[in-house]
Amino acid sequence: MISISDLDFHFGARTLYDGANLHIKPKDKIGLIGLNGQGKSTLLRLLVGEYRPDGGSISMSKDVTLGFLNQDLLSYDSHEPILVVAMQAFEEALGLQKKIDEVLLEFENNYTDDLVDKLAALQERFEALGGYTMQARTEEILEGLGFTTEELQKPLKLFSGGWRMRVMLAKILLQEPSLLLLDEPTNHLDLPSIKWIENYLADYEGAVIIVSHDREFLDNTTNMTVEVTGGKLVPYAGNYSFYMEEKALRDEIQQGAFDNQQAAIRQAERFIERFKAKASKAKQAQSRQKMLDKMERIDSVAPEAAKVNFSFRFSVQPGRHILRMEHVTKKYGEKLIFRDTNVHIERGDKIALIGANGKGKSTLMRMVSGSEGPTSGTHQLGHNVIMAFYAQHQLESLNVDNEVLQEMVQAGSKRTEMELRSVLGSFLFTGDSVFKKIKVLSGGEKSRVALAKTLISEANFLLLDEPTNHLDMQSVGILIQALEQFEGTFLVISHDRYFVENVATKIWYIEDYQLKEYPGTYHEYEQWQEERAKEAKKLGLSAPAAPKAKPVEVKKELSQSERETAQRELKQVSKQLQEVEARVSKLEHELAGYEKQLADPNIYNNAAQLKDATVKFEQVKKELGKVNDQWSELAEKVEDLEGKL
Repeated sequence: MISISDLDFHFGARTLYDGANLHIKPKDKIGLIGLNGQGKSTLLRLLVGEYRPDGGSISMSKDVTLGFLNQDLLSYDSHEPILVVAMQAFEEALGLQKKIDEVLLEFENNYTDDLVDKLAALQERFEALGGYTMQARTEEILEGLGFTTEELQKPLKLFSGGWRMRVMLAKILLQEPSLLLLDEPTNHLDLPSIKWIENYLADYEGAVIIVSHDREFLDNTTNMTVEVTGGKLVPYAGNYSFYMEEKALRDEIQQGAFDNQQAAIRQAERFIERFKAKASKAKQAQSRQKMLDKMERIDSVAPEAAKVNFSFRFSVQPGRHILRMEHVTKKYGEKLIFRDTNVHIERGDKIALIGANGKGKSTLMRMVSGSEGPTSGTHQLGHNVIMAFYAQHQLESLNVDNEVLQEMVQAGSKRTEMELRSVLGSFLFTGDSVFKKIKVLSGGEKSRVALAKTLISEANFLLLDEPTNHLDMQSVGILIQALEQFEGTFLVISHDRYFVENVATKIWYIEDYQLKEYPGTYHEYEQWQEERAKEAKKLGLSAPAAPKAKPVEVKKELSQSERETAQRELKQVSKQLQEVEARVSKLEHELAGYEKQLADPNIYNNAAQLKDATVKFEQVKKELGKVNDQWSELAEKVEDLEGKL
């Protein structure tokens, strides 16, 4: 179907492909993998003709059609309803529908045999193209991707970028191209939608190439893996798990061959050095030198992926109870999110909160952190609990004018530069890359910096909202290693099943406006849910409803003057928020100092010093509480303003 032969491609002086070869057959389901920057997305753009090869060729059959889902589609905008946008996939059928309508209109004044024949021909072609079922198919795919029936008639421009991407994905799927090219398709999907896509691709008649960091998604959708490495395309005849096993075997064989060749080279070099000046052996020495010059050298196996080599520090150990929330109810206007639910987190809990978007996961995370607006019920943080909260919006709090290392220093962990370099090395910032400005980093690199800051924060309770978004597989592996070593408590929201399976020992899910818990791993939870569904079906009951994904609420379009006013207000409030955050940090530092004084047994021998430290401790603690309340109000205001924009 498609043949890539001796492909060469460069970005400036950098070589991405050097004599690469690959043959894509009609039903291949290919997972395209490799480190960031190796050229995975570039290959997809070469296939669709956006880039031209510097050498070699990409040849394909004349009847091959391509469908390309990429992150550039996030910016696509339209006033048309999303149903209409997705149905643009049926371009020819829509054109025929328009002609049929014109003929029917002409019938009113001019009913002739020729018109009847013309209408019959149009209708026959329209039916052959699936015209009579195109709306039903479009609705099915859009709803499979998480849209409700009512939302299909809402304009595309009223949805966020992630939901627009789902519409673009629906449109491409409806086109049914010979080759689907999917660049990180799960980035904007929740778990139910990811599973729906997996089922869809399993029955897809054409070929598929997927670039993804989601290992389980690749395992469930591909039958071939192609690694981009060293400018080549290296195929493996199986999914990602097969690749991992086969890669280890190939590396072992290659390393053995490399070691043997190196031993032979050393032996030959010793012979040459020893006998090159000896007349009786000079000819043999020259012969061996020629052999070495002609020898095709075997490469050593590339070093293993980066390992986490930093230790977590807790300034204090928390008590047994990390958090207790009792009889909590949460609403947004008339919309109920939680009803009389309870949240209990104990020291050492490793919890993953999973489910569809729009069910309240991020709301719950903010409720746990204390940053969510008014709720009914009680919220009690445990003794000595120090919390750190990571979410995507925190990437915006990075100082873009800082260098990476400078940003880490200013995180206030009091670690040495060598320690911080070690942490950054674990997150793939090595050598001079620690001196890169934040402003020039990619989204994934900024995510790694923000994660690294969270992990050195000395917190004993971590809140991580979608930490694997925009991370490649190597970075996800590093985060898994870090959380495996973390001896504190954490709550994580993620749609990455491999990640959840490897870090969580408890699964939280939201059902009937209640938070519920399964005390086990993700795969155990999935098996349990399957058994629940089977049991319900056997008893004639409806199966427990899988959470239905729901887009974010559409937002009212602002006028230009309203938008400018909101932007000015957002800038002002964001500045106030930064100032309050700085004040919180300063007070927390002061409080820690007084705690250290009061922990020193010698202070109890000096009554005046003890009294002074105790009074100041209470004053700072009280002031910190007020400033934290002020921070919550400002953070909520920033969130509201961002929502308007």
